[in-house]
Amino acid sequence: MSLIASISSPINEISDSLGANDLPYAIPLHPNLVHLTIGLFAIGIAFDFAGAFYPLEKRVFRFLALPVTRSGFHDVGWYNLVACSGITFFTVAAGFYEMLLAVPLPGIRSIIGQTAIDTMLWHAIGGVAILLVIVAMTVWRGYQRFVWRKDLGRQVTWLYLLAGASMLVLMGLHGSLGAWLASDFGVHITADQLLAAGADLNEVLP
Repeated sequence: MSLIASISSPINEISDSLGANDLPYAIPLHPNLVHLTIGLFAIGIAFDFAGAFYPLEKRVFRFLALPVTRSGFHDVGWYNLVACSGITFFTVAAGFYEMLLAVPLPGIRSIIGQTAIDTMLWHAIGGVAILLVIVAMTVWRGYQRFVWRKDLGRQVTWLYLLAGASMLVLMGLHGSLGAWLASDFGVHITADQLLAAGADLNEVLP
């Protein structure tokens, strides 16, 4: 037991370089990357929906003299999903790194009654699960584009679009956990951490 207690945590070795937000840099990376993940995925699914319903929309595009094509919509859907799949690895990695440095405010529960540790645990598990689903959907989308439906005007199946729409809802629910970590538990929020430490914000903040 004494041996375990004497082991120095790697976090203690870098504690002097951490700012008031408990990070070695001013702005957390994960919240910014996660919005990029959501945005790329949402755009990809939205444009595939536009491509799927193109026969109903083309008269409007012609009336507005917009030179759009069905394949163009599906191109945007495909490339945004590929970009989303790639960036989400960095989103999850940044999330785990910043979670290791997180110092939640004590004695607080979220709106659904969870502690900070429970919220971080479910947010981490959900983040990995969403990454795996995004990668799986990218592979699924690729097979539709290049193999199964390469000779068809509509590159995606209705089941794929339903899965994409469901994923957007799931991302919204999962994102609420991350939002609570910041708003309720003050994780990596400079002002919250300074107030918890008893500092005067008028003195310590520019």
